[in-house]
Amino acid sequence: MFDGLSQKLGSVFDALTRRGALKEDDVRAAMREVRVALLEADVALPVVKEFIEKATEQAVGEQVIRSVTPGQMVVKIVHDCLVEMLGGEDEAASELNLNATPPVPILMVGLQGSGKTTTTAKIARHLQTKAKKRVLMASLDIYRPAAMEQLATLGQQADVITLPIVEGEKPVAIAKRAMDEGRRGGFDVVLLDTAGRTTIDQALMDEVTQVRDAVSPVETLLVADAMTGQDAVATATAFQEKVGITGIALTRVDGDARGGAALSMRAVTGVPIKVMGVGEKTDAIEAFHAERIAGRILGMGDVVSLVEKATENVDEEEAERLAKRMMQGQFDLNDLLSQLRQLQKMGDMKGLLGMLPGVGKMAKQIKDADVDPKMIKRQEAILLSMTPRERTQPAVIKASRKKRIAAGSGTSVPDVNRLLKQYQQMAGVMKKMKKKGLAGLFSGGGIPGAGLQGGLPGGGLPGGLPPGVPYRGR
Repeated sequence: MFDGLSQKLGSVFDALTRRGALKEDDVRAAMREVRVALLEADVALPVVKEFIEKATEQAVGEQVIRSVTPGQMVVKIVHDCLVEMLGGEDEAASELNLNATPPVPILMVGLQGSGKTTTTAKIARHLQTKAKKRVLMASLDIYRPAAMEQLATLGQQADVITLPIVEGEKPVAIAKRAMDEGRRGGFDVVLLDTAGRTTIDQALMDEVTQVRDAVSPVETLLVADAMTGQDAVATATAFQEKVGITGIALTRVDGDARGGAALSMRAVTGVPIKVMGVGEKTDAIEAFHAERIAGRILGMGDVVSLVEKATENVDEEEAERLAKRMMQGQFDLNDLLSQLRQLQKMGDMKGLLGMLPGVGKMAKQIKDADVDPKMIKRQEAILLSMTPRERTQPAVIKASRKKRIAAGSGTSVPDVNRLLKQYQQMAGVMKKMKKKGLAGLFSGGGIPGAGLQGGLPGGGLPGGLPPGVPYRGR
């Protein structure tokens, strides 16, 4: 979501850090460019003004100008100001508050189409799997066709219990019944998915207020679409004034929005962004950490989140088995299949790349290389169309077998050839690893096949993409 902003800020700070010394005029000129970049990213004007004033005041001080690395110090000041704008370093403030007598009521509010129902299911699944809470979901949307059925379906997918639907029941009555069921059923949390409207109106606010007064929610989360720009900030302000919100759930963060809404919301409303929706699946949700997001925006990456994602999704025993085989120079197509499946568990490849330090500066190169997430699925299909013998002895795969594999996987013979070439490159790396060890592996040009085939202009990604990640192009 912050790709455009990240690129612009990256170019500004690259110019600063390349200079050995800085004058006050240099810093002020850079800050003017930062101001333009933030405004173009759709950050609210009052937020931009306050941010630039604060950052400039700190950056033009004698201590910075006469520093040994003035450019780096300016970057750090901007980073710290970004963290403050996004909510500060108080991690507890961005966590969902469950510190109350169970069942803890959480009220989900927002406009229609913001992703409220899907986000309700994502939060429920997150609380159930990560926090080990027993969660009940209830739909209070009696207006949108099949809204209640949608939440019930999502509940089945996420393995979360939903309140049975009673035809003709009003929202306040549903909320009270959900809380009663929560107490009787021993639930820890009750998530109440309220109705939305296409625009803010008095009837919507009155209804949400009545539900709020009936259940006294510990958290009232506004679900806001990151792709609606300044409209999302206006929506947040209205709900804060008329209903009172305790946090924001930002959706469609994985889209191509300019990102300014996310940067503005915390500053405008005074409430923290608590979670971000980063995909369509019920597990595609992340906690919001101001420092990590600031790092992504400035191209510093988010290695902590990347490691957390790997820890949660990668099978440790399988990874150890694979590593042992690699060190012994053993690597067949079964191992490649295992790698592809581990990658798929970690989620969207573009999102993972964004967590690597320095990748923000290479956004255009990555875009030109055209990393194709569907290709991993196609490669898995090719591997699954092979016989067990073919996967353990790839040398037996000749022309007639390639035709059969392509037909069985719904791909083409060139697709099969590309996969086999990629495998051969990786198998060569494993043999080199066995002979020369890791030092020999990294000498003389890096790892063939471990990243984008042929590499990226300017030397490729640091360390390459994980083995097995394909791209469309050449």
